Amino acid sequence: MIQLASIAASAAIGVAKSIAGSVAENTASTNVSPGSATKVKKTATDFEKMFLENSLDRMTQSDGTDGPLGENGTGGGVYRSMLTKEYANKIVQSGGVGIADSVFREMMKMQGATNAGA
Repeated sequence: MIQLASIAASAAIGVAKSIAGSVAENTASTNVSPGSATKVKKTATDFEKMFLENSLDRMTQSDGTDGPLGENGTGGGVYRSMLTKEYANKIVQSGGVGIADSVFREMMKMQGATNAGA
C-alpha cells in the first residue's frame, strides 16, 4: 500500500508541474463565467487523465521482456504507452476516480479568492 502511495505522489508531482500554466491562466480571470468554468473543468479532467496515465504506466513497467507489455521487439514500449493512455481515457469516461472533481473545486476556490482580491 505504501508503494502505491509513493507512485501516486511521484505521478502527481509530474502532472501538477505540467498543468501549472493552465491553472495560472484560469485563475487570472476577473470573473467566473460559464466559459471559464468549462475551461477549468476540462483542465481538471486532463489532470486526472495524465495522473492515471502516469500511474498506470508505472504499474505496467516490468523487468522482463516476455508478454504483450514487455519490450519484445521495437513496438513493445509503444504498445504499452498506447494501452495505458487508452485505459486512462476509459477510466475517466466512466466517471474517473474523483481527482478531477477535487481539482475542479480547488481551482474554482482559487478563482473566487482571486476575484475577491481584485
